[in-house]
Amino acid sequence: MNKVQAIPDGMHSLTPHLVCRDAAAAIDFYGRAFGAVERFRLPAPDGKLIHACVQIGDSLLFLVDEMPAMGALGPQALKGSPVTIHLQVEDADAVFARAMRAGATVTMPLADMFWGDRYGQVRDPFGHSWSIATHVRDLSPEQIRAAAAAAMR
Repeated sequence: MNKVQAIPDGMHSLTPHLVCRDAAAAIDFYGRAFGAVERFRLPAPDGKLIHACVQIGDSLLFLVDEMPAMGALGPQALKGSPVTIHLQVEDADAVFARAMRAGATVTMPLADMFWGDRYGQVRDPFGHSWSIATHVRDLSPEQIRAAAAAAMR
């Protein structure tokens, strides 16, 4: 008898699982905005997605449609979300521009940050917040602390 892998190939220890109003449209948007590749979708008889999986870079993202009766509410129903999904990329400027063309809204313009990243934030059409970053400078913890203190004066 073959032993099943506890963590399947391609999975990491932590995988975001987003509730979206119209998860199928979200999958399309994430493809246009972030190059997401659909790996799996499981629709219910009514067509709502009860599970979907896309890959962005080397990471997976799970999605499900809003299902209020099951307590599954997305940021639009909740009037916001305290969560930001961080996307580390090779070229933050290109990904940021691509997300904007796909329909994202800027919530923090892209800029070089004191901690060494080129960084900005967008909100997707489904209410989820995304930070997009490219590491551009290596800094020690002490250099970051000093730069933070100077930035917050």
